Amino acid sequence: MRAKLTYAITAAVLVIYFVLVGSRGVMLIQTGTLLTVTFGVAVLILPVIGLWFLWKNTQFVRRANQLAAELDAQGGLPVDELKRTPGGRIDRDSADEVFAKRKAETEAAPDDWRSWFRLAIAYHDARDTPRARKAMQRAIALHDGKPVQA
Repeated sequence: MRAKLTYAITAAVLVIYFVLVGSRGVMLIQTGTLLTVTFGVAVLILPVIGLWFLWKNTQFVRRANQLAAELDAQGGLPVDELKRTPGGRIDRDSADEVFAKRKAETEAAPDDWRSWFRLAIAYHDARDTPRARKAMQRAIALHDGKPVQA
């Protein structure tokens, strides 16, 4: 719940920021000189890119949460078997062990979205965010029956 609240607050702050930046871009365009119109257009492009990125990221998180709920309903969410440091951080060797298991499961069932979902969690626990995201994108694509890129 805390993560959802943090995400919502961050998204709201970003939207406010994009609106403020966009209004400055409009003000520059309204000035009417070649230089200010050019800067105004450039300033307007940034909020558009930011909103697109925020939208895509929100869609990704929403879909990943839907898959988590479905997998939980099926009883297929991975059990947290990770060892932790006294400070609560995941032990690296423990994360590597679990990752090796999840990777083997995924290699045994490469077309099963569930194994890719669990692999994404293992990547995340091993602090490999880019691969975690790619594995989750693959899980989402497999779940939705979309073509998967190798």
